Amino acid sequence: MQKVLCLGAGLVARPYIQYLCKHGFHVIVASRTKSKAERLIEGCESAEAVTLNIKTDDDLLDKLVAEADLTCSLLPYTYHVKAAKLAIKYRKPFCTTSYISDEMQALDDEAKKAGILVLNECGVDPGIDHMSAMKIIDDIHNKGGKVISFTSFTGGLPAPDANNNPFGYKLSWSPRGVLLAGRNDAHFLRDGKDVVIPGPELFDNYEIMEVPGMGKFEGYPNRDSTSYIDIYSVPETKTMLRGTFRNPGWCTTLKKIADLGLLELDEHVFENMTYADMMHKLIDSKNGDLQSAVAKAAGLKKSDPIISRLDWLGLFNDTEIPSNVTTYLDALCHLFEEKMQYAPGERDMIVMHHEFIAEYSDKKEKITSTLIDYGIPNGDSSMSRTVALPVAVASRMILEGQITLTGVHRPIMSELYEPILSELETLGIKLEDRITAL
Repeated sequence: MQKVLCLGAGLVARPYIQYLCKHGFHVIVASRTKSKAERLIEGCESAEAVTLNIKTDDDLLDKLVAEADLTCSLLPYTYHVKAAKLAIKYRKPFCTTSYISDEMQALDDEAKKAGILVLNECGVDPGIDHMSAMKIIDDIHNKGGKVISFTSFTGGLPAPDANNNPFGYKLSWSPRGVLLAGRNDAHFLRDGKDVVIPGPELFDNYEIMEVPGMGKFEGYPNRDSTSYIDIYSVPETKTMLRGTFRNPGWCTTLKKIADLGLLELDEHVFENMTYADMMHKLIDSKNGDLQSAVAKAAGLKKSDPIISRLDWLGLFNDTEIPSNVTTYLDALCHLFEEKMQYAPGERDMIVMHHEFIAEYSDKKEKITSTLIDYGIPNGDSSMSRTVALPVAVASRMILEGQITLTGVHRPIMSELYEPILSELETLGIKLEDRITAL
C-alpha cells in the first residue's frame, strides 16, 4: 500500500485524508497537536496520526518524507519549501495548495533532476480557478480565437441561509489572513490600461457584480493580476483582473476599519485595556459618547450601518483585550474569531465566476464560467472540500502514474487540469459555462 504524508491537520485537511484513504492509500497525518490529527482520521482504517513540530523536529520530518511515496503540505506556506527540499532529496513527489514563492520556483531544476513533480497552487483559489480558466482559454486558442478580456472573482462566504450577521461574512479560514489581505496593493490591466491601487485605497475600488442565480456581490481586486497574462499565455488580452467576492457592505466597512487604524501591525501595550479604551486611544478621544466620536473620526453619521457593525463586533464594549494581543490588527482578529464562527449545521459556500471575451475572425463571444458549491451541514465545509479535493485528486493521479510531469508547476496544462476537473465533477464540484454572442 502506497504511503502519503499529510503535513498539517488544520481546517482543510480532513477531505484530503478521507479521499485518499477511500482510494486505498495509507495516510500519515503529522501535526503539532496529535489529537487534532486523530480526530481527522476517525473512520479511516488506513491512516495514522503522528506528532510533528515542523519548526524543530527535523530528524522526524526527514524520516517521514523518506518513508512516504508522496508528501502534501497543508501547513502555513512558510514551511512548504523546507518539506519540498526533503521530497527532492528522496526523489518523492510533493504537493501543496499555496502560491509558488520565489524560493519554491528556484527548486525547479533540482526537482527535474530528481525526476519528481512539485505541484503547487492546486486548491480552490489558487487551483480550481487556474484549471477552469485554462480549460476555456486553451479551447479559445485551439479554435483560432483571442482572449481579449478575462476577469475572475472568488469568495468564500456564508450560504444564504447562514448569512445572518451584519458583516455578511463568517470564517472558513484564518481571520488574520482575511484581514491582512486588506492591506495589499492591487495591480491589474483594464481595457489596455495598467491600474495600480495602493493598499490603503483597496476597499474604495470595488464594483457591484451580478452572479447568475446568486444575486449581487462586491468584487475588489486581488494583488497582482498582471502576472497572469504570462502564466495563462494570453499576451493579446486587454483586461486581466482577478479579485475577491464579498457580500454588500463589506468593502465600505473594511475601508473605515482600515482608516481608523485597526489593520495596523505596530506593537502596542494593551494591558488592562478594554476595546472601548482602545478605540478612545485610536481616535484620541478622552471620554463621552464613543460611538459618536468614532463616527466623527470616520466621517460618518452615528446612524450609519457601519457604526452598528462595529458595535455588533464589540469594538465599543468594556471587554478586556486578551493579554497575548500586541497589535490593533490582532485585537480586531480576536473579535472576528469570537463573533464570526459558523454555528453547528450552518453551511458555507464558494462562489467563483470567470468572464471571458473571445474574439474570432468572424465573431465575438462572452463566456462565463461559474462555480457555486455549498458546505455539508454538520460535515465538511465547502472551503475545505474545494481546497483539499483538487490536491487529493492530484496526489492520487501522481501516485497512480496518470500524471508524469517533473519540476515545479501549477495546474495550468491540460495534462493536469483535464483529469483533475473530471474527477472533481464526480465529487459534485463543477463549473457551469454559458456562451453569449456579442
